[in-house]
Amino acid sequence: MRGGLAAAALLLVSATTRAGLFDDDEARRRIDNLRTELAQQGKDNEVRIARLEELIRNIGVVELVRQLEQMNAEIASLRGQLEVLSNENQQIQKRQRDFYLDLDSRLKRLEGGAAAAGTTTGTAPPAVAAAPEPPAPVKPPTREEQARELKAYDAASNLFRRNDFSSAIEAFRAFVKDYPQSQLAPNAGYWIGISYANLKDYPRAMQAQQELIARHPQSPKAPDALLAIASIQAEQGDSGSARNTLEDIIARYPGSDAAGKARTRLASLRR
Repeated sequence: MRGGLAAAALLLVSATTRAGLFDDDEARRRIDNLRTELAQQGKDNEVRIARLEELIRNIGVVELVRQLEQMNAEIASLRGQLEVLSNENQQIQKRQRDFYLDLDSRLKRLEGGAAAAGTTTGTAPPAVAAAPEPPAPVKPPTREEQARELKAYDAASNLFRRNDFSSAIEAFRAFVKDYPQSQLAPNAGYWIGISYANLKDYPRAMQAQQELIARHPQSPKAPDALLAIASIQAEQGDSGSARNTLEDIIARYPGSDAAGKARTRLASLRR
């Protein structure tokens, strides 16, 4: 009986030991599986983070490009405004000089008439043939007329600055029609051509600049109009005509800013 009890006890101990060993193996297996899963999850997270970082970098580049394009557009707009203001300043100065020259000539004629009236003698002066009267000077516009003129030009310029080129063309054409003798008429014609060029309507852009040159060959905008024509010719792939136009600018208007730009462009075309 005692021997049977001892054998049973040994069997129980042996089974318990094997069960404990099995539990340890199972625990280690689960721990290893958990470590493997954690390691794989860590790798997946690294891949996801890398993708997010790449996406963020791409977004940053796109935003930077967008900002650069916006800045370039603003710079171009500011250059256009500066050119408009510079031309307006030149025209205003010229108008003032013409006004003072006209005023000075009037004063001299009045002084001459008064001197002749004051030098009378006892005998009548010999009869002389009447000299032809000089043409009447052009009456300078009043301040109200100048204000209306500048207001109309500014309204058209503002449309151009807002890139509303179709409306700008209509406004500049109306200005030229209403103020054909204005010192700003050549400028208006020039911006009509530039507006057409921005709309990719190159035939009308070319025609507008050619009309400006034909009507106002001595205007400061004439060489700029030729420069615009050269740009249109180059844009259309006619490099030979563009080169000829640039050389024409240098020959006809050697001291102009457009001539300096033409020399630079010719040098780049020869490379």
